[in-house]
Amino acid sequence: MDKPTLRRHALSLWRTLDRTALSRQVLEALVPWLGARGFRDILLYHPLPHELDLTPLVEAYPARYYLPKVAGEGLSVHPWGPLAPGPFGLLEPTTEAVDPGVLELVVVPGLAFDREGFRLGHGKGFYDRFLAGVKALSLGVVPEALLLPRLPRDPWDVPVAFLATEKGVRRSDARGALAQGC
Repeated sequence: MDKPTLRRHALSLWRTLDRTALSRQVLEALVPWLGARGFRDILLYHPLPHELDLTPLVEAYPARYYLPKVAGEGLSVHPWGPLAPGPFGLLEPTTEAVDPGVLELVVVPGLAFDREGFRLGHGKGFYDRFLAGVKALSLGVVPEALLLPRLPRDPWDVPVAFLATEKGVRRSDARGALAQGC
């Protein structure tokens, strides 16, 4: 399947999922994983209606949180704070941008991911361009139902290092092996 067809398929599957329960389950797996690694500066995201909502993480795990904001062809990084409507139906931060070099972890939403950490997004490339330019570790967030064996890839696609699902956090690789202790 090509990416546009996969996007339509993924969106239809998202509509059948209990996003509230899945979000809670991912959070339950994510908090101890974060704590074991001691991340202090985390780029989160404000969810679209079809994405998992990890915003309760701000209360569940002590860290400095940031949000992305569409800035031209890329993303800028802003401290967690007040939100205002932005392009693409996103709520975006109104705080001043900071250097993305402060980030230790980038939490990335997606319509789907594959086991090697490649992401199916909305086709604009914002996260791929951003991930290509930061040194922070990356973590994709996706329900198991949308963790696919392999997605089509473009040369500019950037995989995430880890994947968080309702079944736990795993290192992204061809085997999809659980990496709870990593």
